Amino acid sequence: MPRIAVTIPYFDFFPEIKEELEAAYPGTKFPPTRARLTEDELIAYLKGHDAAIIGLDRFTDKVCAALPELKVVSLCSAGVDHIDPAILNKYGIKMYWAAGINKVSVAELALCYMVFTLRRAHFFSQILYRGEWKGPVGFGGDLRGKTVGIHGCGHIGKELVKLLQPHGVKILACDRVDISEFCEANGVESVGFDELLARSDVLTIHLSRNKTTLGIYDAKTLGKMKRGAVLINVARGSMVDEAALKERLDSGHISGAAFDVFHVEPANGNPLLDVPNFFASPHIGATTRESWAMMLRSGVHGVARAYRQEPGVYPFD
Repeated sequence: MPRIAVTIPYFDFFPEIKEELEAAYPGTKFPPTRARLTEDELIAYLKGHDAAIIGLDRFTDKVCAALPELKVVSLCSAGVDHIDPAILNKYGIKMYWAAGINKVSVAELALCYMVFTLRRAHFFSQILYRGEWKGPVGFGGDLRGKTVGIHGCGHIGKELVKLLQPHGVKILACDRVDISEFCEANGVESVGFDELLARSDVLTIHLSRNKTTLGIYDAKTLGKMKRGAVLINVARGSMVDEAALKERLDSGHISGAAFDVFHVEPANGNPLLDVPNFFASPHIGATTRESWAMMLRSGVHGVARAYRQEPGVYPFD
């Protein structure tokens, strides 16, 4: 029977799943605090354990070298950009991760933010909170009739297509892999990146964070976006040049944006938070009970299903 240590504190919110884990692996160790463990704390906590069920913990060379008994790392997180498979392979550690497990929650949030941004709900809400409910304050726009561009048509992008179809929009999709079959079957137009930028009234990012996507929305790229478009990012930070985005929001070239992710998180003090046509949330894309229940159960199931990861093979660069 493997000795299991859990580093993620969310099992306390789901006692029924915690009971399932303890029934499957008696003696499972749970974290005493909800604080993220430092490198040294992670080593001390996992000493003597065969498997770890984790969230966003980083298994560096130092950590893995100090844990010779550790053979399995099972992720409850939606992404894997905090894991280096080469380091795990170096120390004979297998990994498990379930792609797209939070796709419904993230796709719903993206759709919500499209409507929210087009309707300028954040701007109008601020007026109300300031007690300025008086006179004409401008207009928002409808989603119906717009062209929505989806950059990254994987699990979440495909789920978003399903959600968008009843809304009377034209859907464009761009991906680095061939998505022509999916697009043809779902009434979506597959386009190149420049065409996506030029034609989208609403552009929503659903890319994985890797070396090919870091900084992809730089000043030049943002300048190619259709004037008056809105930009949604509920994927990962570090893909968008935030200073360049602020300039285009201030000028009105981009009429509004809604982000759930940032280059530096927490994003407290980020200059974008002071821009009236920018809405932000603190990385809540998967923060639903439904998504977290699935992610935690996935972490439990992954202890027995872990396998060797290959650098350069999806989901890695």
